[in-house]
Amino acid sequence: MAPMLDIRWSHRSRPPSVSGMSDSHTTPSARIAFLGLGAMGLPMARRLLAQGAHLTVWNRTAARAEPLAAEGARVAASPAEAADGADTVITMLSGPGAVAEVADALLPALAPGSVLVEMSGIGPKAVHGLAARLPEGAHLVDAPVMGSVDRAAQGALSVLAGGPVERVRPVLEALGNVRECGPLGSGAALKLVLINALIGGVAVVAEAMELADALGVPRGRAAEAMAATPMAGALARATSREADFAVRLAAKDVRLATGAAHLPLLEAVGAALTADPSIEDADLSALLKGAAATA
Repeated sequence: MAPMLDIRWSHRSRPPSVSGMSDSHTTPSARIAFLGLGAMGLPMARRLLAQGAHLTVWNRTAARAEPLAAEGARVAASPAEAADGADTVITMLSGPGAVAEVADALLPALAPGSVLVEMSGIGPKAVHGLAARLPEGAHLVDAPVMGSVDRAAQGALSVLAGGPVERVRPVLEALGNVRECGPLGSGAALKLVLINALIGGVAVVAEAMELADALGVPRGRAAEAMAATPMAGALARATSREADFAVRLAAKDVRLATGAAHLPLLEAVGAALTADPSIEDADLSALLKGAAATA
């Protein structure tokens, strides 16, 4: 049997340090602003700080920035203050609406020659809308990521980059393995393809376990057998105890996908993701009810 694809996105190579790079955007004296310190943003920002970046951070809930302040980051009171004078500005927010709102304050503060790196995962349409609003002389790279908080802390994300990647390559490589996808928006497009395959896989595993229950097959036995099939990667993600990808964010990604194409199966997955409001902040593995029984 051919080797099975592991959709947990394992990377064995260690990314280079931000410090010591010759590019003007990534030397130790360069100023990087990081906006959005949620479950993914916090370990990503901490990774850049540990790699030698001179970092300014902003988060809507200011308390989220306190741990980074203790580690040497400067905390800004607003997106504009964070971006003022920065060479590279990174946004890692919850979705298109949050990015558009922050952009209202952020974009006027971008300096000529600066690079805005949009890593939130907002889809190509929103990326192009953001590009149309850039001030003269500023640049945009779309670079959403695959991987969860454990990968972010290790600098082992898969970074899907579109646009003028060379301007910020060392910054992105400090966060993980960079895949150049093509022109602006291509990273956001590939992210939607990959993340929806993952979400759909987890949903299929969840229903397979429901079927096992109905047929009297112990979940542990079903999981053991499934681990020897091409569904092994989806099973591993569905039963992960380390990942932190909120159900509400998965639902956002499904909405972006179903808004771009006719996808009946993903429409059903989207309905499942929003059927139980009590799990919206839980990890995607919450779809797998009784997950402990598969361990």
